[in-house]
Amino acid sequence: MMLADRVQIEDVATLSDDWYVLKKTTFRFLRADGTWQRQSRETYDRGNGATILLYDLDRRTVVLTRQFRYPAFVNGYDDLLIETPAGLLDKATPEERIRAEVEEETGYRVTDVREVFDAFMSPGSVTERIHFFVGSYTAADQVSSGGGNADEGEDIERLEPTIEEALAMIADRRIRDGKTIMLLQYAALNIFDDCRQAKR
Repeated sequence: MMLADRVQIEDVATLSDDWYVLKKTTFRFLRADGTWQRQSRETYDRGNGATILLYDLDRRTVVLTRQFRYPAFVNGYDDLLIETPAGLLDKATPEERIRAEVEEETGYRVTDVREVFDAFMSPGSVTERIHFFVGSYTAADQVSSGGGNADEGEDIERLEPTIEEALAMIADRRIRDGKTIMLLQYAALNIFDDCRQAKR
């Protein structure tokens, strides 16, 4: 049986269509015991996105950003958030979007990008699926100062820690962003081999 056979949509109401789209859906779900249960859920649809970790194996560095995130601030985080460059797809392919986004945010124009996985980051309420990329870079790839799009409210600082420094920033909680933690752990396990050996 397909999952679609276990879900019967009864009503969909749009609660907000301002920044993104918030909907309330009432549906019936066929439980494992064979009974149908009526449920309602709110879903926030902001589209899908992409994120990337740039790395330089020779210098053992990675590229991160730091910027203001109001949702984190209003939830008690009194600092700028450290993240991997990221953006919404906006009808582009994930690879097209991440190449443009990383240049806009960091100033690096990179050609070597590869998708390593994708994930739903908050599937209890947010529909967004994020495509995760890694890519190598060198100092010669910098074509601008980056900083993001001021018209969209972005004021982005570029950071360039070593992989060891970045992992330490997870341990001491300077890095709190989920997608960034995932990509740094991926890099430690799959790109910087000696990091993997050190964890054994």
